[in-house]
Amino acid sequence: MLDFNFPQLNNYKKIQIMKAIKIIIVSLVGLFGLTACEGFLDRDPLGQQTDQNFYNDPGNAVIAVNGVYEAMTRGEGPSPFGWLAHNYEFMFGDILSDDAAKGSTPNDYLELKEMEEWRTTAANGTVAAAWTNQFVGIFRANGVIQNIPDATIEEGLKTRLLAEARFLRGYFYFYLAKIFGGVPLFETQVDPDAVQNREVSRASLEETFKFIEADFLAAIEGLPEKSQYGDADLGRATKGAAKAFLARVIMYQVGLEINGHNWQEVFDLTQEVVGSGEYALDDNYARLFEIEGENGVESVFEVQAKSNNVANGQSNNDQKTGTNENVFQNNRSVWGWGFNNPTQNLVDQYENGDPRLPCTAYADGDIVLGIVQEVDFPASNETGYLNRKAATLAPNPTKSGDQNIRKIRFADVLMMHAEAAYHLGNENTARTILNQIRDRARMATKPK
Repeated sequence: MLDFNFPQLNNYKKIQIMKAIKIIIVSLVGLFGLTACEGFLDRDPLGQQTDQNFYNDPGNAVIAVNGVYEAMTRGEGPSPFGWLAHNYEFMFGDILSDDAAKGSTPNDYLELKEMEEWRTTAANGTVAAAWTNQFVGIFRANGVIQNIPDATIEEGLKTRLLAEARFLRGYFYFYLAKIFGGVPLFETQVDPDAVQNREVSRASLEETFKFIEADFLAAIEGLPEKSQYGDADLGRATKGAAKAFLARVIMYQVGLEINGHNWQEVFDLTQEVVGSGEYALDDNYARLFEIEGENGVESVFEVQAKSNNVANGQSNNDQKTGTNENVFQNNRSVWGWGFNNPTQNLVDQYENGDPRLPCTAYADGDIVLGIVQEVDFPASNETGYLNRKAATLAPNPTKSGDQNIRKIRFADVLMMHAEAAYHLGNENTARTILNQIRDRARMATKPK
């Protein structure tokens, strides 16, 4: 499993410090007219790592790419730009929809209530943190994209690492586009001062989506299939994941009627994933969100989490590898903070006896992981329900849980495939796909 504990990443940070020092020294030399020393000062320090030689070591090159993945795991904590407020994708998906409410006590995390009620301002810490965190990932990805092509490492590894960086940059920009629309587009690492001084412009939504498409298309060309990775690399981006995300990006554009995309493109991309033989529906829905279901047959892409008993860390050098998501969403009366409460509207969408419901929501009196739950509604719960998918293990008290964060499953790909088929007039294909998913659901057991 991909491990995000990278103590050697500090070496890479030294590169940035060295570059800044070099700029200062050269500026001083110019100021005092000591031009004869410029050739000496421009040389790379002997025996030290620079942007030019860091990537020539294959281990370092992998560490740099791992650092890009690490930006996906920071739901809260330190960043190069200060402390990040809580920011999780479900805040912008579930809580802003009819499926979930803020939850917890009425006065806890009022910024999230602002989001739920669609009265968010630029001062909202969660929104600002989501913006910052994605651009941290983009900055790191651009460092890889700039430097990997000239590295003297084995060509196959170079191709894969470059494709991983393109996939991750596409992921971060897609995350931003869904929340903010068009955003500044960076193909290289930029001077933070230029950004601070507003020397960059914001691209249109159309331009942003084209940029994202280019990244995912490049990733498709260079990434291996899931089965071509060894166990130690489970969780890395794959060809199937890049195709699935590209199909989703195109779906957004079809809905917005921009950039001339159509449902046939979505159908063809998802058909390639379906026909690859790399994925299948797990025969038990209840296993999907358990630890046993991680990186399983249905997993197309999920963010890896492994507890190392480090919470958020007090500095950028304290790398945690677990997640806060489970403690954030679980029962405040028992083991969590009680946010992201499923709504009655969501619960009512399930037919009587649908085995997916107990895998999705739990309520007062339900037994979860051997503990009888006491849901304190409405004092510390907004709907009477809690998210069962986040309760696969008791939250780690250090806010460093083991639970992977699922981003795209094979069922999601099948749903996109079915929707595209329907819009293309092939209702029988759409029904057949949906019935596959329903049949699997009917065979599910109860969660642990």
